[in-house]
Amino acid sequence: MWDYSEKVMDHYRNPRNVGSIEDADAVGLAGSLTCGDQLKIYLKIKDNIVTDAKFQTFGCGSAVASSSILTEMIIGKTVDEVRKITNKDIADELGGLPPEKMHCSVMGYEALEDALKNYKKDGYVDLDELNNVNNPQSDENKIICTCFQVTKKVIIDAIKNNNLKTVDEITNYTKAGGACGRCRGDIQKVIDEYYQNIKPEVKELTPTQWILKVNNIIETQISPELVKDGGDIELVDIKDKKVYVKLHGMCSGCKNSTMTLKLFVETTLKNALGDDIEVIEVN
Repeated sequence: MWDYSEKVMDHYRNPRNVGSIEDADAVGLAGSLTCGDQLKIYLKIKDNIVTDAKFQTFGCGSAVASSSILTEMIIGKTVDEVRKITNKDIADELGGLPPEKMHCSVMGYEALEDALKNYKKDGYVDLDELNNVNNPQSDENKIICTCFQVTKKVIIDAIKNNNLKTVDEITNYTKAGGACGRCRGDIQKVIDEYYQNIKPEVKELTPTQWILKVNNIIETQISPELVKDGGDIELVDIKDKKVYVKLHGMCSGCKNSTMTLKLFVETTLKNALGDDIEVIEVN
């Protein structure tokens, strides 16, 4: 038996905003009745703000709860704010979901994405009209799991939003690979491709952050090693990428002090902060 939070049980027993909106400005659909779960979400939008939201869900209690709380999360928010909501936000708002039920929050995310994808300020654009314009054979629209009709984009979004690393995690979040299993190799290829292509985000440090970083590396990584040999190091000044230091103890009079500065101190700082750093000794 899965362990559900009180909030999940509350939204399952007393779902909010059930129904449809006849003159909806945006409508989104996710899941499939043949797969056991389906969600349709209706949005009323005025002045770029979601003023009303309703849903129709066929599925388990987690699907109902995820859909119910999603409508509460988006009413009153701007379209731009709603676009930023992920399945993790939905699950977190519910107080968490069992791993095997995370696909329910993903279904809510997909339905919301579908609705906003088809929304234009001058009115709702039917999905069939979009399909006539967009290329259904694009790489992102490629169906990876034929049993549950899960596309490559859905899998990539699940990986990105939830830091998924294994095929079993993908199955929990999207159902892909949960039936015949023949697509599990293709799912693994999508995972491998994503992590091979992803580039780590490099944040530019402010001058103050950079100085603090240099000082922290000297105090925690460099100084303790020099102390072991009876020496020490002091940060004197920093000008641009030039780091001025003073050696103490045994290091100050050592004939190998230049080697220590270049091969140890400078190399350690370069490994952490970039190759354009130069360490200079001062007396």
